[in-house]
Amino acid sequence: MHPLQTIAVRAARAAGDTIMRATENMDKVKTDVKGRNDFVTDIDHRAEQRIIETIQKTHPNHAFFAEESGQTGEESEVEWVIDPIDGTTNFVRGIPHFAVSIAAQVKGKLEVGVIYDPVREELFTASRGNGAQLNGKRIRVAQATNLEQTLLATGFPYRNMDKFERYQEIFAKLYPQVSDMRRAGSASLDLAYVAAGRFDGFWEYGLKWWDIAAGSLIVTEAGGMLSDLSGNPNFKNAESLLAANPKIFKTILAAIR
Repeated sequence: MHPLQTIAVRAARAAGDTIMRATENMDKVKTDVKGRNDFVTDIDHRAEQRIIETIQKTHPNHAFFAEESGQTGEESEVEWVIDPIDGTTNFVRGIPHFAVSIAAQVKGKLEVGVIYDPVREELFTASRGNGAQLNGKRIRVAQATNLEQTLLATGFPYRNMDKFERYQEIFAKLYPQVSDMRRAGSASLDLAYVAAGRFDGFWEYGLKWWDIAAGSLIVTEAGGMLSDLSGNPNFKNAESLLAANPKIFKTILAAIR
């Protein structure tokens, strides 16, 4: 296992423990509203801090880019990209579908990705060039060859409501052509499920890098393809994403366009 992956797994499990302990006393969880359908809890902050502290025990000089604390740490070749609870709305509402997402990038290139679902105890991992795993077993993207066979995942553009009309247009084009769609509320798990072959593809507007950094590497290492919704493979700052198995990627992209 890649040394950074070992640390990421340790940090993800530590954060997951913090989150699951909180679910036992949800009435004590403090919630603030950042925006429409955009919540942050004290558990987000605690989980994020636990991740950072776990990493800093081994690498005190690494940099961090995290959802709640932003860009912190010293200048370093290694930067950790963290979403302590991806799916906070689900967490707040008692819906058991959320995850810890941690990625490590070295000189700007993704090297390690870890997504941990503490409810189901499912650990999705990848390191560059070494494939993707679920609880230590190799995973691959699905093999659907036409849209009629596909189950796609998506998310509403609540952060970018100016994209909502365009989102509706794409949905109206795609939905009649596919088997079905799901909107579960956690982009990192959507990507993990694409990597594991549970979903055939995923598309969404309004994403941040911490939402998708780990998941994008896991999908890539599972044999999937990714781009923004215009087809640009440089999607880091695009705030939109399409991920799918290679056999249907271009077909979905053509339908979206």
